[in-house]
Amino acid sequence: MGKNKVRLTIGGLDYYITTDEEIAYMKNLGEDLDDEITGLIHDHPRLSQVQAAVLSALDYADRLKQAEKSSEFLKPQIQMYMEDAAKAKTEAEMARREAERMTRDLRSIRRSLEEKEML
Repeated sequence: MGKNKVRLTIGGLDYYITTDEEIAYMKNLGEDLDDEITGLIHDHPRLSQVQAAVLSALDYADRLKQAEKSSEFLKPQIQMYMEDAAKAKTEAEMARREAERMTRDLRSIRRSLEEKEML
């Protein structure tokens, strides 16, 4: 993917970003951050732009850490589900083979019965 150049307006200031990400994605991130900073300043007029930006950064860092903690918690569960799915797939394959064997046996028995009836 090529580099994309994006202009983001955050807290009334323009930032020009070069990124590998999609332009729409970056604009969405910029809008979210702008909304958060603007909201903080609106709710707490004594905050400076820098203070609001630092508080926003702390909030994002906290969300990241919480998401990482959640993903670490989910990894063993996902592994267990994957093992269960593999076991179920193996069992289904065994059941399919058994059904095929039984179908062959039933055909054989029917043929034998038909041959006996013809005698």
